[in-house]
Amino acid sequence: MVYLLQQLANSLPLAALYAALAFGYALIFGMTRRADITYGALFAFSGQIYVLFAEFAWNDLYLVLPAALALGAVAAELYALAAGALIGRHVMRPLYRHSPNIVVVASLAVLIILSESARLAADSRVLWLPPFLNAPVVLLEDGGFRVTLTVIQLVNTALMAAIVIIGHGILRHGRIGRLWRAVCDDARAAEICGVDSGFAFVAAYLTAAMIAAVCGILSTSYYGTMDFSAGLVFGLKVVLIAAAGGTSSPTRSALGAAVVGLAETLWSGFGPTMLRDLVIVSGLVAVLVLSRRERVIP
Repeated sequence: MVYLLQQLANSLPLAALYAALAFGYALIFGMTRRADITYGALFAFSGQIYVLFAEFAWNDLYLVLPAALALGAVAAELYALAAGALIGRHVMRPLYRHSPNIVVVASLAVLIILSESARLAADSRVLWLPPFLNAPVVLLEDGGFRVTLTVIQLVNTALMAAIVIIGHGILRHGRIGRLWRAVCDDARAAEICGVDSGFAFVAAYLTAAMIAAVCGILSTSYYGTMDFSAGLVFGLKVVLIAAAGGTSSPTRSALGAAVVGLAETLWSGFGPTMLRDLVIVSGLVAVLVLSRRERVIP
C-alpha cells in the first residue's frame, strides 16, 4: 500500500507537467485545428537554452549557482518568446490563412530548425545542471516506510498546477478569453464584429510559448538536462496527450493529460518500463479512434 502511495506521489510532477503542456498546446490548436509539433520543440528549445546560458554564466561569468540559473531562465524565456512571436506571426499565421494543412508540415520544419540551432549552439555537447533543491520532504510515514517527494518536485508541481488554474480563470472570466473563444469558433465572424484575429492568433502563440518555456525550465531543473531529440518526442507526445481530454477546451485537455501522466507513472511502477511508451501511446490512439466523431473542420 505504501508503495502504491509513493507511485501516486511520483505521478504528481509528471501529471502537472503534462497538464500544463496540454493547456498551452490547446491554445494553439484552438486557432489552427491542426496538429502542431512546434509546441514540443519550443518546450525542448527553452530547456536547452536554459542549460546553455546557465553553463556560460557559471564557467565564463563566474556567477554563483542561483545567479547562473536565474540568467539561464531569463534567457530561455526570452528566446522562447522571440521564437514564438516569429513563428506565430511570420510562419503559422500566413500559412494557415493560405492553406491550413500546411501548418502540419511547417511545424516539422520549425522543429528541425529549433533543435539544430540549440545543438549547434551547444557544439553537440550534452550539458548537465548540478542537482539542487533535492532534499526529500516526507508526505506520509507508516512504520519504517515513508512517502516522499523532493523540494523541486513539489515546487514544479505547484507552479505547473498554478499555470493551469490561472489560465483557466483568465480564459473563463477575462476579456482575452472571450476574444480567444470568438476567434476559435469563427475567425471571420469575429473580424466582422471588430476583433483583430491576427493579434489574437499571435497572442495565443506567445502565451503558449511562454507556458512551454516555463515547463521546459522547470523540467530541466529537475532532470538536469534536455536532450536534443526531446523536441520531436515531446512534440508528438503533447499532440496525443492533449487530445486525451479533448482539445476543444484547454482545461479539459489539461485534465486528460494529467490522467495520462498518472497512468504512465503507475505503469513505470508496476509494469515493464521498456513497454511504457508503447502501451501509453497505443492506449491514447485507441481512445482517440473510439471517441472519434465526424465533424466539419474549416
